[in-house]
Amino acid sequence: MSGDKEKGYFTEAESAEVVMGSIAATTDERLHQIMDAVIHHLHAAVKEIEPTQEEWFQAIQFLTKTGQMSDEWRQEFILLSDILGVSMLVDAINNRKQGDATETTVLGPFHVENAPELENGADTSLDRKGEPLVVHGKVRSVEGAPIEGASLDVWQCNDDGFYDVQQRGIQPEFNLRGMFHSQKDGSYWFRAAKPRPYPIPDDGPVGQLLEKLGRHPNRPAHLHYIIGADGYEEITTHIFVPDDEYIDSDAVFGVKESLLADFVKVDDPDRAEKFNVANPFWEVEFDFVLVPTAG
Repeated sequence: MSGDKEKGYFTEAESAEVVMGSIAATTDERLHQIMDAVIHHLHAAVKEIEPTQEEWFQAIQFLTKTGQMSDEWRQEFILLSDILGVSMLVDAINNRKQGDATETTVLGPFHVENAPELENGADTSLDRKGEPLVVHGKVRSVEGAPIEGASLDVWQCNDDGFYDVQQRGIQPEFNLRGMFHSQKDGSYWFRAAKPRPYPIPDDGPVGQLLEKLGRHPNRPAHLHYIIGADGYEEITTHIFVPDDEYIDSDAVFGVKESLLADFVKVDDPDRAEKFNVANPFWEVEFDFVLVPTAG
């Protein structure tokens, strides 16, 4: 390291090296590795862009407003990560597909801990809005063995395009949420409402950025899942309605081809009676495949 860098003398050409020199004493190797990459890439980007002072101040104001918009129920930084594709990239790096294991996707900002435990066949739709939906399938291992007792934490927006936490006092608490468990043969089933597309919250700085970029804020219709079982890796995923108008332009890049499910419109009074739903109704069958935990 040159004397200038050791003393912290700043130059445009060696700006990243000067900054890295200031943290040479850190004993956290992983932090040092991360900061090395972040600082070098950030400085390289600034040198390529050559922003004016006003442009850099606008960037700082954008990040400030993003933080100010965040609270217990609204995480604007998660939205920013989502719309830049970073959330999906981190997810992909940490969940590389193994065999025919179910692929993962983003958690999203509206998951709620401690959803009510429900029996198979229960109806998660408490506001009774939308078209009735029956969801069923099996949870199995990559070897094909059924997994009994797997937990399926499920949630979705209602027919107006909002999650219950977005409409406290309007929607019933835990509307379209529930925790189910697979049966001895790995099967699960529940009743819900056919999902619909909806916009991510776009009344803040992230929404303004999307508009300036000529992008829409919409997500295609989907159901959320977190699935886990003893001895298996937990997964966070969705299943998507394949003919949704936004299926090829998800605002958060969360769609994977393997997660497209077959939502079938059923007009059969006897089958509707069997599932205790109004006729006609929608039906979707989707199996989940889990990977054993390492070791």
